[in-house]
Amino acid sequence: MGLTKQYLRYAASAVFGVIGSQKANITYVTLRGGEKGRYVAVAACEQVFIWDVRKGEKVLILQGQKHEVTFLCPSPDGIHIAVGYEDGAVRIFSLMNGETNVSFNGHKSAVTVIQYDGLGARLVTGSRDTDVIVWDIINECGLYRLRGHKDVITQALFLRDKNLLVTSSKDSFVKWWDLDTQHCFKTMVGHRSEVWSMALLNQEKRLLTGSADSELRAWDISYLQEEKAEGEPKVKKGKTLLGDDDDEDNEEGGDENLEERILSCKKAGSILREARDRVVSLTTDRKARVIACHGNDSVLELFTVLSEEEVQKKMTKKLKKAKKKAAAEEAAEPVVERMLKDEIIRLTNIKASAKIRSAWNCLSCAGGELKVALLLQNNTVETYSLKTSGKTPTANKTSRLTIGGHRTDVRTLAFSSDNLAILSASGDTVKVWNRSTLQVIRTMSCDYALCSLFVPGDRQIILGTKSGKLQIFELASGSLLETVDAHNGALWSLCLAPDQRGIVTGSADKTVKFWEFELIKDQGTGQKRLTVKHTRTLQLEEDVLCVKFSPDHRLLAVSLLDCTVKIFYTDTLKFFLSLYGHKLPVLCLDISHDNTLIATGSADRNVKIWGLDFGDCHRSMFAHDDSVMFLQFVPKTHLFFTAGKDRKIKQWDADKFEHIQTLEGHHREVWCLAISPNGDHIVSSSHDKSLRLWERTREPIILEEEREMEREAEFEESMAKGDVPVVPGETQGEAAPAGKKTVETVKAAERIMEALELYKEENRKMEEHKYACEHAGKELPPPKPNPILVAFGNVSVSRAASVLEISLLVLPFPYVPELLRLFNSYIQQGLEVELVCRCLFFLLKIHFGQISSNQMLLSVIDELRMNTLSKVHEIRDVMGFNSAALQFLQREIQSKEDVMFFADATGRLEEKKKKRRKRERAILTIA
Repeated sequence: MGLTKQYLRYAASAVFGVIGSQKANITYVTLRGGEKGRYVAVAACEQVFIWDVRKGEKVLILQGQKHEVTFLCPSPDGIHIAVGYEDGAVRIFSLMNGETNVSFNGHKSAVTVIQYDGLGARLVTGSRDTDVIVWDIINECGLYRLRGHKDVITQALFLRDKNLLVTSSKDSFVKWWDLDTQHCFKTMVGHRSEVWSMALLNQEKRLLTGSADSELRAWDISYLQEEKAEGEPKVKKGKTLLGDDDDEDNEEGGDENLEERILSCKKAGSILREARDRVVSLTTDRKARVIACHGNDSVLELFTVLSEEEVQKKMTKKLKKAKKKAAAEEAAEPVVERMLKDEIIRLTNIKASAKIRSAWNCLSCAGGELKVALLLQNNTVETYSLKTSGKTPTANKTSRLTIGGHRTDVRTLAFSSDNLAILSASGDTVKVWNRSTLQVIRTMSCDYALCSLFVPGDRQIILGTKSGKLQIFELASGSLLETVDAHNGALWSLCLAPDQRGIVTGSADKTVKFWEFELIKDQGTGQKRLTVKHTRTLQLEEDVLCVKFSPDHRLLAVSLLDCTVKIFYTDTLKFFLSLYGHKLPVLCLDISHDNTLIATGSADRNVKIWGLDFGDCHRSMFAHDDSVMFLQFVPKTHLFFTAGKDRKIKQWDADKFEHIQTLEGHHREVWCLAISPNGDHIVSSSHDKSLRLWERTREPIILEEEREMEREAEFEESMAKGDVPVVPGETQGEAAPAGKKTVETVKAAERIMEALELYKEENRKMEEHKYACEHAGKELPPPKPNPILVAFGNVSVSRAASVLEISLLVLPFPYVPELLRLFNSYIQQGLEVELVCRCLFFLLKIHFGQISSNQMLLSVIDELRMNTLSKVHEIRDVMGFNSAALQFLQREIQSKEDVMFFADATGRLEEKKKKRRKRERAILTIA
């Protein structure tokens, strides 16, 4: 076998240029016991960035896989953060070390909401697939799936003291679920359009919902069990007339009797927002004292929820005024009705610098300071603070994260000649980055940039803009040296001459212009500065989309709007060749280093390779699933890269016409890329606001293996999309199992089968050895253990609890009898009793018919019954004894030292400190 051409793999190196992705929300987090309101977590494509807003630095990166982040939710203890992804996965990361501890897979599409319960032991997730799933974090497994909504889930909230859940959806319904029975007992139908968000207020006795109009609707919740227990009569509060409709009080219960036993909801009124569009997000602080809501504009509206004392004071003042007025008019005794606007009042509005994507607020204890973090739609994070206790609270902007990214999409990239600096330009700014540290060196304001390059020497840069201007910047000072009115239309393309003495520009005004570099004396400073001098113009019949010099400076290739590429002699500008064959305009082209090949990429999704000697088409290749946006040869090779609107970057061999590898990572259209002069690095930009750096490794690519891996990935994906086997006797009702069939579950089932086969083989060996020893009448050397067991050493029980049930569900029945016998021996030895019992009960549930009809398994099941009961009783007794002992020790220590343990201790200490401070202040004022 002869030597094959060796290709080296390019691998993802870094993601930068993105401050916060638009698909997910923003949230405050606490790091290592740090102060509240200092760190924010935002999504950055498939990663999560933790920013220190005070320093403007990135302090932690939570690495994802390949799917985009869609939702973030910090845990109540502040140590973990739950992250939802576009493929329906949920991962829980530790904020101490940035590692993922638990992962759940249950949804078929993007996660739209995540919420912890009060203790942080359970998690509820909602998705675009209309399902709600409740997860057990401690056991790392799904509890149940709740079905009932008909559209995307927009919010899900646990009630703290009761085992209830309330969910909202774009199907305009709000549903109440009893988690003890996994049953929807109430559906609220008082909304005319989608319910986009909601919040619980007044110790969970009021529900506030945001819809597609300008009203925030409030609903009073009466817990009927509590009222019956306390013997209190029902109090009907008055309604406000702000946009109230009688026909919106309709409610339908899934089960009238159950609804009457648990709670009832009545509309209390509505609050009018200033914005007229839909609610995008509605959040409250931890104590539900401050409400923040916003629409698709740049205004965040803040409301405050008054306490019962404050409301009573307000009502007393109102009554006094009404009595005065009645006395003056000699009218009857006035009756003041309590309305919603007396309980929820407008605090202030915050005007952000751009449209708001997401908001998160936290109320700091120190002096009632409210901190608000905003993620804006232009890749910016802003934080504000305001004192809620003031009469006229005004928000002050405390920080703004902008330097680490562009406000609009990056449309042009360039590498410096020493491979160390990267230039990126967007609709309003041009930035120069250090490639090794990915820090911004310079940020300069510019017009809408379409093309760019470093001037030889890397001291200046030139931009071509949408308005047809050439802008020359000096990097040392970060100043604009000159703006040249080069063209009357958009300047689409810019190319440096091979002799490095000038440039050529192509524009939508149907001209190609040649420019030379010149040094002229600046009239202001008297020093010499760079400028460009126009020398020649080539007039064409169509708009120019791309221009490129051949490396020997002999030819000039020009791509036109008529789908052709015209090639001219550089010196005389005489026509040489016309390359036609593309069905749509050629958006990008490049010429190889030896002047023999020209590759063109078009909006028709094809790449064509042509010979430059006769203009013959060597090969036409279907390259991308959408327009080919950029194409460039790797320096000194016949390999080239293409970028497409299908989010992919692909490498090709122009000699063998082969696809080498695909670089996947971007989540939106890829606009452009740049290859470093030494070919070791690639930088690409996308509509997802991110810049990605790719690095050439020393790992060779074998094309046959690459294609095989692609086929395997496709097969695994199709295998995971297959339906999960239906459990006999189970109906598809409101509640269903939480898991989902994935590649991991199928592989786990295969590993269980392999382990059982291995167990059988080892048992057979031991029996043969025993028989041989008895036959020989002496002890023989034991058989060699299986090399797999030797390799693994002491094999521990798998803890992949989140995929356990689905793995057992896809396990074929012939393996189940052997597994049951193995469970019996495990329980007898007292190994992993809890895990074994869980697996046992699940297998009995799904294979009940086959197991009960199998006579051979009756004795095994009977043994399991006795052993399981005795072992579980033993464990329960041990746990009960330990629990009683710990309670006894706690009481002993409390009686000796008179201190309170656990959560109450810190809370009471804070209260004591506050009381002491008040006493000291009172003494000082008296003195």
